[in-house]
Amino acid sequence: MNLSDKKALVTGAGQGIGKGCALELARAGADLVINDRPGSEEVEQTAEEIRALGRECRVITANIFERDECVRLVSEAVAALEKIDILVSNPAASRRCEFLDIKPEDFEFVINGALTSGFHMSQLVARHMVENGGGKIVFISSVHAYMPFGLSTSYNTAKAGLNHMARTIATELSQHRINVNVIEPGWIDTPGERKAFGEARMKEEAANMPWGRLGVPADIGKAAAFLVSDDADYITGSVLRVDGGIVLKDCRTEALVNSPE
Repeated sequence: MNLSDKKALVTGAGQGIGKGCALELARAGADLVINDRPGSEEVEQTAEEIRALGRECRVITANIFERDECVRLVSEAVAALEKIDILVSNPAASRRCEFLDIKPEDFEFVINGALTSGFHMSQLVARHMVENGGGKIVFISSVHAYMPFGLSTSYNTAKAGLNHMARTIATELSQHRINVNVIEPGWIDTPGERKAFGEARMKEEAANMPWGRLGVPADIGKAAAFLVSDDADYITGSVLRVDGGIVLKDCRTEALVNSPE
């Protein structure tokens, strides 16, 4: 997977999955603009790690939950890189709550952050790619798009919508030779997940996973590097699940044998 001479924009790259994607693209040879929210302390560390790999990296902070900020980010990224060959869209927004208690403003916040921001970024970057003869777009979704986890009505809805939006975009952009694909991570060991669930719970769940561990950001990054490479030229409109088999967990023979009757 050789990304030499490719220019990439990765959003939400301060930590976790976004950072994992940015680092793997850099290892494959891409130069990058990485984005995170204003005030992010982590994004500069990501940039330093990318530069240590011998790649160019520019940090542009912006609140991509707002259209005007997306416009500014894309404009500045194009100015810095001269072109954008690759977009990894990785916005994060989640507020867990029982369905009966969800505040409308919280539902709208998650939909805006996890779905609508992806629309803004992909539309703006795709317009640039059309002018430049093609490109690659990868959306980071979730197995929540497929699995209706409780306390996650807003997030589940956003990710399911993201998947279908991406397939629709792929349909329309195929004429411009712009590949559009989706990655569905499972349970990934990120700072956000550790904060939400605690180390003890994470360790317990890891042992019960089919692969015997939780995923790490590099697992998602390597999938992204593949999907934006020439090796994936004939792949568009696809959803790649990178989950260590979490959707199969309760279907395993031992789970069925040990289940109460």
